[in-house]
Amino acid sequence: MPTPRTSSIRPGVPHRSRCPHFALWLLIAVTPLALSTRPAHAQADSASSLSPAQRRALLLAPTRAFWKAKAPDTVALDVETSRGTFTIELIRAWAPNGVDRFYNLARAGFFDDSRFYRVLPFYIAQFGHPASPAIGATWRDRKLRPDSVRTSNERGTLTYAQFTPRDRATTLFINLRDNVNLDTLGFAPIGRVIEGIEVADSLYGGYGEIPASPAPMGNPRRFYGESNRFLDKEYPKLDRILSITVRSSSSARRP
Repeated sequence: MPTPRTSSIRPGVPHRSRCPHFALWLLIAVTPLALSTRPAHAQADSASSLSPAQRRALLLAPTRAFWKAKAPDTVALDVETSRGTFTIELIRAWAPNGVDRFYNLARAGFFDDSRFYRVLPFYIAQFGHPASPAIGATWRDRKLRPDSVRTSNERGTLTYAQFTPRDRATTLFINLRDNVNLDTLGFAPIGRVIEGIEVADSLYGGYGEIPASPAPMGNPRRFYGESNRFLDKEYPKLDRILSITVRSSSSARRP
């Protein structure tokens, strides 16, 4: 069985290579966000009130203070998908670097309208390639510091895809079975599905590895350069994330 990784794209290399840079239009609207000067804890719930254009501007500016917010010790998020809703619980003690990244990406809407592009039934369901090619290009090389493996990759846990622990960026997978063999390879779970695991089990897996495969099976240039436009045309049955919502009782902490 293949190992979860940052991407299947690009043959013959031990880590995810990058496609040639595309002519990406980075529409960074000049709006009165003032996010770069506000304390991170004060921004904890600010993203939910932003317009789509403001969210896009935030996602295209990964050095803003917003992204330095630390997640609560535990936080629940509702993941609404084309198959129904499931709830995940992030546990910061398991993997603080990974949890903070996922928490902030989710608050900003990074995963909204993205596809479960690599689903291997009874193994994993992988996501984290955003709907916008420009946003994907912005975040693809923003690697996280490694987290130690503090809990096992049991069924229902949420873990970053990687080749090595230093490769983690935005792609994650849900373990659809116990994959404890991943523990010794440095895959550090950041949370777990606490409600609705049957929704994750039901995600469409008929395409298997193909959407994220190297040529000739897949098309790396279009995968990165067109994102949803490519996936929806070539793999129309892929399920999607409609939105991820942080439960209102949760709030970020000061860095």
